[in-house]
Amino acid sequence: MKPLSFVLILLTSSLSSSFGQPVRIDPLVAHIDSTVRPGDDFFLFANGRWFKENPIPPSEQSNGIFLIVQDTINAQIRTLCESSAREVHAPAGSDKQKIGDFFFSGMDSVLLNSKGLADLRGDLGAIDAMHDFRDVVKEAAYIHSVAGAPLFNFGVGQDDRISEKNAVFFEQGGLSLPDRRFYFDEDEQAQTIRRKFVEHVANMLGILGYDSSDARSGAVRMMELETSLAKFARKREDTRDPIKNYNKMTLRHFVEITPDLSVPAFLELSGLRNVDTVIIGQPEYFTSLNGLCRSIPLESWKVYLKYHLVRGLSRFLDDATYGEVFRFYGTVLRGVPEPKPRWKRVVEETDALLGELVGKVYVREYLPPGTKEKLLEIGNAVKSVYAERIKRLKWMSEKTKVRAERKLASIIMKVGYPDKWKDLSSLTVTRTSFVENGKSANRWRFNYMISKFGKPVDRTEWGMEPQTYNAYYNPSNNEIVVPGCNIIVPGYERVLADDALLYSIIGGSTFGHEMTHGFDDQGSKYNAEGNLDNWWTSEDSARFVELTKGVVRQFDGYVAVDSLHINGEFTQGENIADIGGVMMGFEAFKKTRQYRSRQIIGGLTPEQRYFLGYALGWMMNYRPEAVASQVRSDEHSPAKFRVIGPVTDMPEFFEAFGIKPGDPMWRPDSARAGIW
Repeated sequence: MKPLSFVLILLTSSLSSSFGQPVRIDPLVAHIDSTVRPGDDFFLFANGRWFKENPIPPSEQSNGIFLIVQDTINAQIRTLCESSAREVHAPAGSDKQKIGDFFFSGMDSVLLNSKGLADLRGDLGAIDAMHDFRDVVKEAAYIHSVAGAPLFNFGVGQDDRISEKNAVFFEQGGLSLPDRRFYFDEDEQAQTIRRKFVEHVANMLGILGYDSSDARSGAVRMMELETSLAKFARKREDTRDPIKNYNKMTLRHFVEITPDLSVPAFLELSGLRNVDTVIIGQPEYFTSLNGLCRSIPLESWKVYLKYHLVRGLSRFLDDATYGEVFRFYGTVLRGVPEPKPRWKRVVEETDALLGELVGKVYVREYLPPGTKEKLLEIGNAVKSVYAERIKRLKWMSEKTKVRAERKLASIIMKVGYPDKWKDLSSLTVTRTSFVENGKSANRWRFNYMISKFGKPVDRTEWGMEPQTYNAYYNPSNNEIVVPGCNIIVPGYERVLADDALLYSIIGGSTFGHEMTHGFDDQGSKYNAEGNLDNWWTSEDSARFVELTKGVVRQFDGYVAVDSLHINGEFTQGENIADIGGVMMGFEAFKKTRQYRSRQIIGGLTPEQRYFLGYALGWMMNYRPEAVASQVRSDEHSPAKFRVIGPVTDMPEFFEAFGIKPGDPMWRPDSARAGIW
């Protein structure tokens, strides 16, 4: 590691990226906290100065690269929304009319607050008029289409065993808290959350017009109802195995084991007919739910459905309703003191629900030139490295390697933006009701999903917009999707950063991470065509499981917040993907001109820039409440451990920063993951 005194010098100098564009301050150098040794805590060494200078805003659960990039995107989308809203005579049905009117209806706080829940009066009246559980199912089907997912999760998507066919899925769900653990954990924080959830539901019922006594008793009954649902739900770690959570049966058989759920009526009300087969994720959940149909009073179901309707639409409603939902889900669960400003909330809703319309403009006006080409270059480079690495794996048999190489070669990479956009011409948007616009947009997306039934899978479809700062691997398509905005690196707006940053952030934590999912304990169960088919030998699987035990132990040992440890078993898939990703990204970076020429940028060697770039890719400082909530409900480890965990499995990291035995970050070779 070079002396850190160079930091002060470089902060006042002008640097250049590998593309010749001037950059006033190298973000990697500017973020280093020289009071922290890299061998003590590399995450804080790499990002600590930025954290000190940029506290978490009161309206956010975190601050860091995700917020920086999202704020950049939001500002760009805001410009589009405001300019569209000013065009009051835009042609009816045009993209600008829909974007402008949607945004305008959300910004009209005077109208929203004067209406309160008036625009939901008909929906709430229908719930009050229910007579039996068949009516509960009817109203649940409606809420699924416009607001949320009461009772269970449901959808139309790719059949895991026949990837060219769309199938109907039913899975456990229907909970208001993020995971079943929130209903049963006995630590003080979990108990506090449950108590405050009951208070929150009572407050919501008060907004709905219940007197204080009925609101309190209704909230208690709802908590009892949801606790019963949670009791029969599988633990998150038990939902990771796609084979155990794939249970295909005839619709007739599903109806026989759940006669009181009125499944045929639910399907018909959702717009589905001629369904003969369904895929059930967790059959025991539905047989148990069937029993609850008879044992839980109708009045409790009314409270439950009203809450799910209003909570699901609260972001489109008046300040009092939105504020109450925010106080629980924002402040209690994530520790966020205050809501985002209205313009930002409405911009994010416009983007979320009219994303395809927004995306067309975003691609044209805001993506740096060469984005798609650079993403493909990095993706292909990582793919090439994977092919080399598979050949050298000691734990994978030759037979399995042949199939692994075939699957790797078959991976489709969708980068930048789609070649065709979804048709939203049937969506109607007006200026008169934000909640009606929200319901209409939700219903359009629901109907779009339902329309896939009976049609072959469209493998060209994207599940994200180009302005979405995220990526995914779809095992049923054997594809990686990386939206264009992932090219953005703070400090390099409108230009491309140097390869050390791009290959660490995009090559490592994006392409490398997602590609690894194709070859982990879940990816091993999907073949090159995307069908559920375990293509590993039993010996390979056994050796892989043995190797994963070390990863589970490693992450089990990390304390995320207070005394709450990471669940290594639950997070193992994402941790393994992080480890494989940072390794493959580094190997791909070693083939670039920047690495081969030993180019020094910002006083940093190529290796140092790569690992600091990887830390920049996860530069996020979260509130303790948000970390605790994530540990209980998210299969991803908190950001800090997505850095210090994977890099300590690489000897190149220790060499780059002079980390030696005895340093807290040191991990002996015998304790390092040997999977990839």
